[in-house]
Amino acid sequence: MRLLVVEDEEDLVVALKVGLIRAGYAVDVAPDVDTATEKLAVNDYDLVLLDLNLPDGDGFSVCRAIRATPGGPRILMLTARDRLADRVRGLDEGADDYLVKPFALPELLARIRALLRREDGGTSVVEVGELRLDTARFEAYRGERRLPLTPKEFGVLHYLMTRPGRVVPAEELLEHVWDEHADPFTNTVRVTVGSLRRKVTGEGEPLIETVIRQGYRLKETP
Repeated sequence: MRLLVVEDEEDLVVALKVGLIRAGYAVDVAPDVDTATEKLAVNDYDLVLLDLNLPDGDGFSVCRAIRATPGGPRILMLTARDRLADRVRGLDEGADDYLVKPFALPELLARIRALLRREDGGTSVVEVGELRLDTARFEAYRGERRLPLTPKEFGVLHYLMTRPGRVVPAEELLEHVWDEHADPFTNTVRVTVGSLRRKVTGEGEPLIETVIRQGYRLKETP
């Protein structure tokens, strides 16, 4: 899943990026309202981690702009504003959750998983035929065989499993599983999908198909 961190505190940004990337997320950063607005206009994010005290404005304006667009990302406000009135306003403005600084990374990751589970019908486990993927435990299985996936392979498999039978273009995978620094002209998606396909297939039937000049598809029925 791809996240946008809207935060101007550099030390916190570094810590968040390290923790989130290790947890398997693709992470972009915006230090102010203008940059956040630009990135939200051109990228498709699953979740925005939003500070309220930004150098060029208030995070509430970013929240309102996101909510004005149907199908926008989830919003988790991360802020030092701990008054009840601020928490109530944040949720009323459209935030899905509100976490006061300082916070522990494990709690933040748990809240992120909880918010993203809403996209998977409220469960951390996604199943398609023989494939089972647990986003909370970062585990993937084909039948009883555990698949030793890298974070990017895990992200690609999760994206394909939530769209079984549909052809997913490489550009779409790059948009959702990699961050803004990924080079669209490299073969990184092809290499990752190739490695993922070998691990998923093992000694069984191939489940991930390449559709020439269109993209990749996960078979609905193994």
